Amino acid sequence: MPRKKRIHKAWVLTVDMGYGHQRPAHVLQDIAYNGIITVNDFPGIPAHEKATWTDNRKGYEWISRMKSAPVIGNALFEIFDKIQEIPSFYPRRDLSKSNLQLLHTYRLIEKEQVCRYLFNHVLSEQPDLPLVCTFFLPAFAAEVYGYQGDIYLQVCDADMSRTWVARDPKKSRIKYLAPNKRVVERLKLYGVPEKNIFFTGFPLPKENIGGLDAKILKKDLGARIYNLDPHSHTRHKFGHIINYHLSGKNIPKRATHPLTLMFAVGGAGGQRELGGQILKSLKTKILKGAIDFILVAGVKQDVADYFKSEIKALGLNKELGESVKIIIEKTKKDYFDVFNKALRMTDILWTKPSELSFYTALGLPIIMAPSIGSQEDFNRMWLKTIAAGISQDDPRYTDEWLFDWLNSGWLARAALNGFVEAPVMGTYNVEKLILGKVKNSKDITPHVISNI
Repeated sequence: MPRKKRIHKAWVLTVDMGYGHQRPAHVLQDIAYNGIITVNDFPGIPAHEKATWTDNRKGYEWISRMKSAPVIGNALFEIFDKIQEIPSFYPRRDLSKSNLQLLHTYRLIEKEQVCRYLFNHVLSEQPDLPLVCTFFLPAFAAEVYGYQGDIYLQVCDADMSRTWVARDPKKSRIKYLAPNKRVVERLKLYGVPEKNIFFTGFPLPKENIGGLDAKILKKDLGARIYNLDPHSHTRHKFGHIINYHLSGKNIPKRATHPLTLMFAVGGAGGQRELGGQILKSLKTKILKGAIDFILVAGVKQDVADYFKSEIKALGLNKELGESVKIIIEKTKKDYFDVFNKALRMTDILWTKPSELSFYTALGLPIIMAPSIGSQEDFNRMWLKTIAAGISQDDPRYTDEWLFDWLNSGWLARAALNGFVEAPVMGTYNVEKLILGKVKNSKDITPHVISNI
């Protein structure tokens, strides 16, 4: 009998619940067999199952938006957040006991048969391909339903709830892809055997990295440091580090693009008003040509409309499409592609500490908006620990403190810290692991090897 030809691909499963799970899946599209599958919205999904997912997503988005509402909104969000709270890391202890959210997840799989159709009728075409999930439920479902291939689960935050680990971690065969070392240690506390933990880094877009030598990333970082260090404070103090990582030749002798700030709202569309406050404060600087501003609405047309109304009210219509831009697309795929392209000409990223926290590895200093949820508090802590993120000051006076930070060299140092300290090779590592090109975690290099 002829040997079956091996397919060098994997099933890549994600979920449409904000951008946090779809963004890393989009990055892994090169290895995705038959494209990326969104488990709560794919052709043929049973109506009752889709309704269950839709209710959950709408509830999450509503609570996220309600967080800014006085008294009641904040109280509702605190109750919701408590359910998925990440326990304190110290003292180190056994945290392997299941929580309520995890038990509910298994009930959806075992009692309501969530994802059963997907595994029986879609993935059955290639039932032994590796499976990469960016959300925990389909990974657990794969194990419950007896999926034959290897199962990988990509963790999407700098720390994680017990909900992300299988009910019986010691018996589970799920392999976990950790974006940073804290997640590696957290997985051990949750009872996951070391053999099933891989420190890969978070999947970041290849078009922003440029291969294992990070050719594009180093070039973009050089141009960014030039913009972020107008008085050469950082280049003077840390020139030897910059030369080591960027070989000196990547720092241009003149600006390649205007100083550019990007503000990104989350998938639920919250914090749009913050974008309006920033725009109002920066109006004079924008008109003087001191800074360009990109407002990211993602796929939320109502958010884009709000930004347009603010631009009009401030008399900045002539700047729209020039020094003031709005990113709005009809599909998540198009949005991610346009966003990644815009990042190359972005010097500062202002956002809540979501999965975008990992994008500091691209040499982006992060100005952190208020967190929404326990996991974002931990992302904030991680960014501060590696000195790549700074909590926002009063947005009404952005035109003052932002340029103070710029002139002091703080933002240039944060950009350099993000590049040096945050894992950047996640996409390449996940691909090597899935395609069987590495045997164990020792063969994985999460950071850029500077002397390649």
